[in-house]
Amino acid sequence: MKLSFQRLWDRGAEEPKGFFKEWYIGATHSKIMPMIEAARTIKDHENGVLGSIETRANNNVLEGTVNKIKTAMKRAYGFKNFDYLKTIIYLIGGKLELPARC
Repeated sequence: MKLSFQRLWDRGAEEPKGFFKEWYIGATHSKIMPMIEAARTIKDHENGVLGSIETRANNNVLEGTVNKIKTAMKRAYGFKNFDYLKTIIYLIGGKLELPARC
C-alpha cells in the first residue's frame, strides 16, 4: 500500500482522484490498523494532497522566506518598534545593498 501511494506521488497518475479512491479502498480494507489510520488522515486532506500532485507545488519558497525573516529578526534585535523589523525584512527581501555610510 505504501509503495502504491508512492507511485501516485512520483509519477502523478493521469487520473489521481480515481487512483487515490482505489488506493483508499485497498488501504482501509487491509486490516492493518496503522495503514487504516494513515489512509483516513490522508483522506481528510484529500483536496490538498491531490492538488499538490496535480500542480507539483512545494513549499521551498515559503521556507526560504521564513528563513530570511528569521535572519531579519536577528539583525533587528534590540529595536524597540515593530516598524523597524518590517523595514529590515523589506531590505533583506528586496536584496537592497545600502552603503555603510549614508
